[in-house]
Amino acid sequence: MVAVAFDELKVSMSLAEPAAFPAAEKVLLAAAIVASLGVFAWRLRPIAWNVWESKKDTDFSLRPVGARVWKFFWEVLCQAKVIKQRPLPGLAHAFVFWGFLAFALVTLNHIAVGFGFGFLQYVGWFETFYVMFAAVWALLVAVSIAGLFVRRFMVRPKWLGAKVSVESGVIAGLIFLLMATYLAALFVDEGGAAVLGLWWVHTLVLLVFLPIIPGTKHLHLVLSPLTVFLKRPEFSQLPKLEGDEDFGLVAGKDLTQLIALQAYSCVECGRCTEHCPASTTGKVLNPKEIVLGVRSYLNENGPGSEVALLDGGQPALSMEAAFECTTCGACEFQCPVGVQHLPVLIGLRRGAVNTGAWDDKYGTKLFLALEKQGNSLGMSSAERDKFIAKQEFPIFDGSQEYCLWLGCMGSYDPKGREIVSDFARVMRALGTQFGVLKKEKCTGDPARRLGNDLLFGDLAEQGLKAFAAAGVKKIVTICPHCVRTMATDWLEYGVAPEIEHHSEFMARHAHLLPKQNGESIVYHDPCYLGRYQDVYDEPRAVVATAGTLVEAERHRERSFCCGAGGGLAFLGEESGERVSHVRAKELIATGSQTIGTACPFCNSMFRDALGALGGEAPPQLLDIAQLAARGLALQANDVDATIDRN
Repeated sequence: MVAVAFDELKVSMSLAEPAAFPAAEKVLLAAAIVASLGVFAWRLRPIAWNVWESKKDTDFSLRPVGARVWKFFWEVLCQAKVIKQRPLPGLAHAFVFWGFLAFALVTLNHIAVGFGFGFLQYVGWFETFYVMFAAVWALLVAVSIAGLFVRRFMVRPKWLGAKVSVESGVIAGLIFLLMATYLAALFVDEGGAAVLGLWWVHTLVLLVFLPIIPGTKHLHLVLSPLTVFLKRPEFSQLPKLEGDEDFGLVAGKDLTQLIALQAYSCVECGRCTEHCPASTTGKVLNPKEIVLGVRSYLNENGPGSEVALLDGGQPALSMEAAFECTTCGACEFQCPVGVQHLPVLIGLRRGAVNTGAWDDKYGTKLFLALEKQGNSLGMSSAERDKFIAKQEFPIFDGSQEYCLWLGCMGSYDPKGREIVSDFARVMRALGTQFGVLKKEKCTGDPARRLGNDLLFGDLAEQGLKAFAAAGVKKIVTICPHCVRTMATDWLEYGVAPEIEHHSEFMARHAHLLPKQNGESIVYHDPCYLGRYQDVYDEPRAVVATAGTLVEAERHRERSFCCGAGGGLAFLGEESGERVSHVRAKELIATGSQTIGTACPFCNSMFRDALGALGGEAPPQLLDIAQLAARGLALQANDVDATIDRN
């Protein structure tokens, strides 16, 4: 045995283990293992049953397998999302996870020793290296789990919840004890009573640890790798309703296997709640409690139940909460264990709207406007015709490269009209041939997010027919909601022409846009452009041509919602603090002279927020198209001035 002296203490390069066990102890060990596995299986069985007996996900497919394997490697094995979104506690969690992987051989050998079949003899180079390798991980795990214990029980971030989980403390203590007994075995001599005592303590901790897992949040240790691998491949991917009797999530019988699996995988970390615009502004909705509410519902009623999900006994699953969601996707993006909140929240809305259970005057007004006028603002199409004529927009006839999609905001909202007009100026200056459809109807985005599938389907089919009739091949628009809806949600009814956001178009031509010595500009990432479509750099490239880019504290994938999404822009006053006000204050706090946007809904929300917040010199509010068009105007003025001087 090789040993290194540290003062009076000797740390061994091999692990002290009992040499042999009498038959009685082997029988006792076998009985303890069987009991531990038996209790674990007994507690896991009803959970597995609830998942298995839930409704099958008819649209589920393992393809593409390669993408699933990569996500499993990146999010599970590398713990990338866990670390990136909460670096310090994330790294601590990652150390615990990696430590368990590093301990795999230690644990197998430990049990094998009890039956006289130990396979690590600690005499070769590999065993000598491995014992110290595991020791390093034992130390990292012990320190990390102690830090996490302090965070949960002493620091107690409010996102973790007001109720302190006793099981969490027990589990943390058991993990710490596992590491401590392993490390202690490096400091004792072979053959002593201490060796036998440490071995049995380590064994009993293992056997107590296992059956505690089911029924607690620590079930994610077992389920989350499976959840991450099996989750829907697309962000906020809504399952297609199957048949005339599928209305969405109405009762337990409508909960699918993926939803059930994800509900039991929730680790209750509160990341979703921390980033939820509704929860952080004092509203009822708490995405974590929505998921836990589904779990509690399954435990109490079972997967085949006819008991209503909304307002059916689970406090978190309320009609009010379901319709406070802005569908910003921060919850789904942040979740480290593969829970996809949006299909659940929108599924609950579907169930309420498609069965007539949701009675809201603003929602009814919006749906009627979409049905009768074909736009979410409820205005006559004649107003759009007048705007097109005034701006002298050409009608798309198939000869132009692009169809410029105006959308509801670009067609009818005064500020939206300014934005689309400036973007048209940019396209003309770049020599791009474009035209607009003679008639447009809403893409159905607000109907889709609010759960009105019948209305959404009608609008999607009409939109696809309009593009086909006009011979449209490429679309560009100022609205990221339209991009998402046409490119992704319309796929249930057909394939729309290629579509891109105006930020992507202008970024491709950024080298042709005039460089302005402009002001400081803080750019706000729209949820439906950033998290939904992963477009972050393109709008920043456009902003960089107009001035100095400034980043808000929450930006890119962590950007905070404007409050308009999910149809909420049309649902009247919101409870609690206004989401748009919170975000506007963050943008103002950067001290920037201008707020840059890339979504007409964001622009509308911030316009109202800046007016309500007041202030002596509020920043300008401009879309990136307006920033680019301003540069063209300045360039034209410089040319005119030069001509005048000559």
